[in-house]
Amino acid sequence: MRDIFLFQCTECKNKNYSTMKNKKNTTDKLQRKKYCRHCRSHTPHKETKA
Repeated sequence: MRDIFLFQCTECKNKNYSTMKNKKNTTDKLQRKKYCRHCRSHTPHKETKA
């Protein structure tokens, strides 16, 4: 039931981080503030399908 998802930077659209999520418990998309190497700052990252 757990699937692998990627986090994509909202500024530069690069996929930087990966995580696993249980789709049964968490149905909405995740959004976290993570560090982007390409932007060199903390930016919001949205969940995308791997």
